[in-house]
Amino acid sequence: MTLPEWTTPLPDAPQMRATDRWAIDELQIPSLDLMERAGEGLARVIADTAPEGRVVVLCGPGNNGGDGFVAARLLHDAGRDVTVVAVAEADAYSGDARANLERLPVPLLAFDPAVLDGAAVAVDALLGTGVRGAPRPPADAVIAALNGSGVPVVAADIPSGVDASTGEVAGDAVRAVATATFAAAKPGLWVQPGKALAGRVEVIDIGIPPGAPVTPEAGLSDDTLIRRLPRRGATSTKFTGGHVLVAGGSRGMTGAACLAAEAAARAGAGYVTALVPAGLEDIFEIKLTEVMTRGLPDADGAHTASGASHVADAVAQHGGVLVLGPGLGRTDGALAFARDVAATVDAPLVVDADALNAHAGALESIAARTAPTILTPHAGELGRLLDVSSSDVTARRLHHVREAARLADAVVVLKGDDTIAAAPDGTSVVNPIAAPMLATAGTGDVLAGTIGALLASGIDALAAAAAGVRLHALAGRLAGAERGADGVIASDVVAALGRARDLAAG
Repeated sequence: MTLPEWTTPLPDAPQMRATDRWAIDELQIPSLDLMERAGEGLARVIADTAPEGRVVVLCGPGNNGGDGFVAARLLHDAGRDVTVVAVAEADAYSGDARANLERLPVPLLAFDPAVLDGAAVAVDALLGTGVRGAPRPPADAVIAALNGSGVPVVAADIPSGVDASTGEVAGDAVRAVATATFAAAKPGLWVQPGKALAGRVEVIDIGIPPGAPVTPEAGLSDDTLIRRLPRRGATSTKFTGGHVLVAGGSRGMTGAACLAAEAAARAGAGYVTALVPAGLEDIFEIKLTEVMTRGLPDADGAHTASGASHVADAVAQHGGVLVLGPGLGRTDGALAFARDVAATVDAPLVVDADALNAHAGALESIAARTAPTILTPHAGELGRLLDVSSSDVTARRLHHVREAARLADAVVVLKGDDTIAAAPDGTSVVNPIAAPMLATAGTGDVLAGTIGALLASGIDALAAAAAGVRLHALAGRLAGAERGADGVIASDVVAALGRARDLAAG
């Protein structure tokens, strides 16, 4: 398992502990120096969040509490009014945390919810990255008091109650407005529901150089990937841009297939063919100026199983990447068509929408494919694929997307605010670009077409998925800037794809 170089690594909690041990044991960096640097960075984030007013620092018994003690000392030395609260008995503090407790220039108080009254900011230095599961007493009561106080909270390393490795939340968790995370961001800060609790994330350099012998499985995508995408040049033709075939559409849902086809063209495909129900082909001919169409056998405007062989013929004639599912519908014939195409057509494949529902509870059938395959479910669709509830998926997003990728032996893109692309070996790429304007009908079809175009350009499936997700989010933001976030429709995102690609490429 190797994280692509076009990502920013997100080490999980065990990997971060191993990195700390490497710095201390192998590089001989004093652990007190690391804690001092962490506390300095935490103090800066606290001061940025609340430039004036009283600071309440709540410290648990581990190193996270030690980081809080350092920040409290530095803020006091800078003239701030600081209250430090111990969320443990004084004799529970040991090692570096104890050393920094003894350096405190202010008295250590026991916790009382009233201590938060009138505070400008509170600091969550309770649990840290090493704690998993629901917080236990007394931390659970402190977290509840923090969340009920209305006081802005800055978290040290990770909001208490959030699993640093996964973003999962088993019980109450701190709602922070900012998180000062040490040495590197962790997956739980970028994967929901943890992402929503972390607020603004600032990575604090604590003096650990690169080179730690750890191999993170998760990372954030960046624009390096977009800059590496193949571009049109002087000798380019429509054939070098790649061919995308979109198989979908049904009566009442012609728009979905059109959006996917147009997105593929805007994302760089040299030419695009829409494989649509024959009875609706005239509609597609009118709606799609730059896209070729091919009518397949249908029943009352819906695909049928007999159309699978026609898809195979179209691929055999011209090659290309197949996007299967936009606007397909859920008739028995259409679902059989989706299953047969996935099973028999030997071409790179993007599976979306009702083509995913066609494989509900039978995800392993995808694993028999030999060509590259990308699945693009939202939480509900992934739940149906895995035979679990959508709420289960929402609670454990990283776990479920990795499980789906393993079972399908395919890249799986779990859509959402934190869209995650996972490979069968567990390598996972998280999209860090917030684009709430994409929460409108049809944008999933746009994403499927975009990914199809990038896969047709010749890059590998994980790169195509991650690049497509990032480009889609960037286009959404451009569309939002022009139309207003609540005024964006899917075709606006299609129109912005080319500009987004140019801007990201620099």
